Parts: sequence; structure tokens; C-alpha cells
Amino acid sequence: MKLKGMILLGMLLLCSCAPASSSPSSWVLVGDFESGALPQGWTNIDTQNDTDPFVPNPQVTEIRAEAGTDNHYLLRKPAAEGVIGNRKAISFAPLPTAIPIGETYTLYSRILVEYFPNNHSFGLSNLSAAEIPDAGYDAFEPMIRITDKAESDGTKNDGTLMVLSGYKTYDKIVNPSTGQTANPMDAGAWYEIWAVINNDAADAGGQSYDLYVRGGEFAEQQKVFSGAVFRMNRETPLTHFMAITNTGSKKSPYGNGGVGYDDIYMSPGRELSSP
Repeated sequence: MKLKGMILLGMLLLCSCAPASSSPSSWVLVGDFESGALPQGWTNIDTQNDTDPFVPNPQVTEIRAEAGTDNHYLLRKPAAEGVIGNRKAISFAPLPTAIPIGETYTLYSRILVEYFPNNHSFGLSNLSAAEIPDAGYDAFEPMIRITDKAESDGTKNDGTLMVLSGYKTYDKIVNPSTGQTANPMDAGAWYEIWAVINNDAADAGGQSYDLYVRGGEFAEQQKVFSGAVFRMNRETPLTHFMAITNTGSKKSPYGNGGVGYDDIYMSPGRELSSP
């Protein structure tokens, strides 16, 4: 009995000292590019290639190794430096799971501006792979924009991260500590982005997204925009990650600076941890 009691006591002590198992991560990988190649299912297409002299498939979409590390990331440019006239360089990939109507999901990615000038947009689409190329920018629903290009009305962007405030209208993100527009993005620096996307119907308060950022002036994660809107409000399941960049027209080129993407994940709900 004494021996049995000692064994039982040892078992109880072992159980009480063992760490509680943590719940499994809710993050689901879209792409981290560590294989050195684009994951299966990615599509790259140039749907308005007006380059002259003509360059077939002018976009630069390639996996690069981050200097001084063993990390790999995706770099996208509308064309090589000096090549102009590629107006819609599109990349897209199916999400691991569609985001149904009525659901909230968080899209996470790390992004890096190679250099300015540039013009880039990324986000999610609810169109099929066959529909995205023809729709172009109108394939987007939640959309995040990086650019310092001049608009047709003469206003000049400055490279501050932007979100949709209406169809083809954008607002700059805000530093909540100052209440002022955030600074332009720092070229060469990684930023973490969390887009909390509400894919409920518009009349139920959905078709909108909030944006959180860490990086640059934001040493800690900050909510930098509330209630950005979907571009088209089609109210259907979100199915694809997508990105578009363009050089601008041959008469008024924007520039060919690239944007890097890494560690793209999605999670159900409002998830503000880092994968």
C-alpha cells in the first residue's frame, strides 16, 4: 500500500506540473513562399499590356531571398525598370477556404515597399478565376493601396497606406496617437497588416473592414482605420487573394517600384495575433 501510495502521489504531481496544452492556431496559410517558387494555384497575367516596344509578359513576379536571412518573399513589379505601358499586372490565388456571407475573417500579411514611385493594390476578390482578369480592379472587394502617383484630378499621393472609402475613392490611414494622417511608408521596411473583414450583407453592417498595422511609425500594433468599405458590394463569398500593379500610361508613367509580400494568412474571426 505504501508503494502504491507513492506511485499515485508521483502521478498526481506529474499531472499538476505538466503545462496545459495550448489551443491550436486558427491561422491558415495562403502563401509564405519558402519553397522558392509560387505555390500551386497562383495565376499571373497582364491584361492591358501596352508596352512599346512590346514586351511579352512584362510583369515581374518572383520569389526573392531576404538579404542576410533564410527567408523568402514574393516581389511584384509591373515591369522591369525602364519598361512602361503595362497597365494591369495581376496576380491571384484561391483562398484555402472561402469566406461565406455573414462571416468575419482576418487577413494577415507582411508587406515591404521596394522603392517609390509605384502603384500597387492588394486584397480579396469574390469573383472566379475566369472572371478576375477581365474585371481588373473591379474584381476587388476589400482593397489596400500603396502609391505615390498623381491622380487625374491633380492631387498627389505620398505613399501613405490607403483603404477604400467608396467606389474608386480612398482614405489614408490615421495614426490614432495624433489623430493625423499616418506617414508615408518607409521603403525597405517590413510592415505587418491585419485586415478584419466583415463579409456580412451591407444592410447588416457588413461589406466593410478595419485595418491594423505594426511597422514604421507604429512600434506597436495600432488600429489605423475603422469601417473601410468593399469596392463592389457583390455580397458573395470571398474566394481569392489578389494583387494588381501598373506602370501607368506611356504618356504619364507612375514608376516601377515593387512591393514585397510574405506570410499571407487568414483566420476566422477578429484575430490580432501574428501567425
